[in-house]
Amino acid sequence: MERRAFLRAAGAATVAGLAGCIGTSGTSAEYDIGMSARAFRPQTIEVAPGTEVVWRNTSKQGHSVTAYEDGLPDGADYWASGDFDDEAAARDAWGSSGGGTLFEGQRYSHTFEVRGQYPYFCIPHERGGMVGTVVVTDDPGTATE
Repeated sequence: MERRAFLRAAGAATVAGLAGCIGTSGTSAEYDIGMSARAFRPQTIEVAPGTEVVWRNTSKQGHSVTAYEDGLPDGADYWASGDFDDEAAARDAWGSSGGGTLFEGQRYSHTFEVRGQYPYFCIPHERGGMVGTVVVTDDPGTATE
């Protein structure tokens, strides 16, 4: 009898443990770029002009999504989580109050209109290499890691 109770408990635990794995296939529709502990996933994404890109913090770390201002295409607006006017303001706000922080599960989105490459980074993890690129092109391919 003890063996049957153990098998019932183990079977239930296995099903519960797999439940999170089964439901993950639809998450790509919820966001385009995830944020792990120290990386954007995917690191590079190609989209057509007029596309809204959604980032979601999929880790327990606080992150930012911050454009490199000097790397933006001519005519493109500056963008960053926290809706700052420029990179200096985003860095200052992060340093003084954690401004622009996306906590676990939070999202940020931006619509890209101008063709070109948009390099961006996470302020607290920039030195660790947490950088990414959005490429806006008339012929978007698939995202790359």
